[in-house]
Amino acid sequence: IQLVESGGGSAQAGGSLRLSCAASRYDYRGFCMAWFRQAPGKERELVGQFDGDGRITYAESVKGRFTISQDNGPITLYLQMIDLKPEDTAMYYCAASPNSWCAPWNYWGQGTQVTVSS
Repeated sequence: IQLVESGGGSAQAGGSLRLSCAASRYDYRGFCMAWFRQAPGKERELVGQFDGDGRITYAESVKGRFTISQDNGPITLYLQMIDLKPEDTAMYYCAASPNSWCAPWNYWGQGTQVTVSS
């Protein structure tokens, strides 16, 4: 499975960006996708995930500001980010798991940079 992210870039604090992740797969059932991010000098963290049953969960740090959605046929995962903060600056990665319980994350995109200035 190949994952290709797009949509990163620069924004000012309070602005918005939308990331996309195109997967080379058509069947969403039993398949989990997620957005991770990693800032320089920090560990990679889970931003949010869309599991095989359609449930979406978010990290506390992005709740109310970020929204994950998914289109099928082929699968495209989106991350709509609003009210961006400088601490959202990171490389954002799309990941996929061949299991609906979202582990392990076997597939990764190349990443897209998001930079938020104050």
